[in-house]
Amino acid sequence: MKFEKVALPYATDALEPVISKQTVELHYGKHHQAYVDNLNKLAAGTKFENTDLETVVKESDGAIFNNAGQILNHNIYFTSFKKDGGGEPKGKLADAINEQFGSFEKFKEEFTAAGVSVFGSGWVWLAKDESGKLSILKESNAGNPLTSGLIPVLGFDVWEHSYYLDYQNRRADHLKEIWKIIDWDVVSARY
Repeated sequence: MKFEKVALPYATDALEPVISKQTVELHYGKHHQAYVDNLNKLAAGTKFENTDLETVVKESDGAIFNNAGQILNHNIYFTSFKKDGGGEPKGKLADAINEQFGSFEKFKEEFTAAGVSVFGSGWVWLAKDESGKLSILKESNAGNPLTSGLIPVLGFDVWEHSYYLDYQNRRADHLKEIWKIIDWDVVSARY
C-alpha cells in the first residue's frame, strides 16, 4: 500500500484570509507531501508497508511514527475546513460539547488556550473515548489521540509552518481566526 495525503476539498485560496493560499501551498504541498514521501520510504520492507495509517500510528515509533502521525494529523486538519465555514456544531457533537464544557464558547476558550500553551511544535485535539466523552489534549510533535486509545475529532496544528507566513509568532491570533473556517459537518461526522 502506498501512503497518500488526502485531497484538499477546496481550492488553495478558499480559506483566505484566515489561511493564505501561500500557506496552504507550502503547508499542504510541501510539508504534508514530505511526510508522505518519507513514510513511503521508511515503511518499505517493514511490517507497516501494507498497513493502514491508523495502525501505523498506533503501533510504530521513531521516524515511522513521526511521519505517519503527521500524515494522519494533517489529513484530519486539512479536511476540517471549508470556504465560509465557522459557526457552531449541531446535533450530537454540539450536545456533547455543551455537556462536557458547559457551552460552545467555553469549549472554544479552553481549546484555544490549550493550543496556545503547547510548548514548541505540536497539536491541540478534541478527542472522544468509546462512550463519546470529549476531552482536549495537547500533543507534542506528531502526537495523535489514537496513541491514548481515543478518537480524534478535531485537531489544530500549532507547528509554526501552519501559521507563520500569515501570523508570524502570533499563534493565539491564528487559533482565534481558524474557528471561522471549520467545516462542522465533517468534524461532527467524526464524532
